[in-house]
Amino acid sequence: QLQLVESGGGLVQPGGSLRLSCAASGFTLGDYTIAWFRQAPGKEHEGVSCISSRNRFTYYSDSVKGRFTISRDNAKNTVYLQMNSLKPEDTGIYYCAAEALALGICLLKRPVYSYWGQGTQVTVSS
Repeated sequence: QLQLVESGGGLVQPGGSLRLSCAASGFTLGDYTIAWFRQAPGKEHEGVSCISSRNRFTYYSDSVKGRFTISRDNAKNTVYLQMNSLKPEDTGIYYCAAEALALGICLLKRPVYSYWGQGTQVTVSS
């Protein structure tokens, strides 16, 4: 059974950092495109970042570019989202998603992804 489990969320002050993890079981994460989405209260899901299979390509939304970094540890079958210089507007539930897209393809479109984790809460507040 394919499963994704996020962890690493929490409460952090503005300007702080968090590292989210997305651990996979039941499939080899390296063969899939992985994306991070977030949903703030009362708002639609927003694509944050994605990494294509075989790490050929990464993409960031304008709102997080230069502050967030997505990476993959194939040995641990885990994808990470390092979040620095956090702002209150980064608050939300963060989800990772996986899909077997063509090599090198990385999209931040929610309908593309079949497999989703349960989400982890990130709160940026003083």
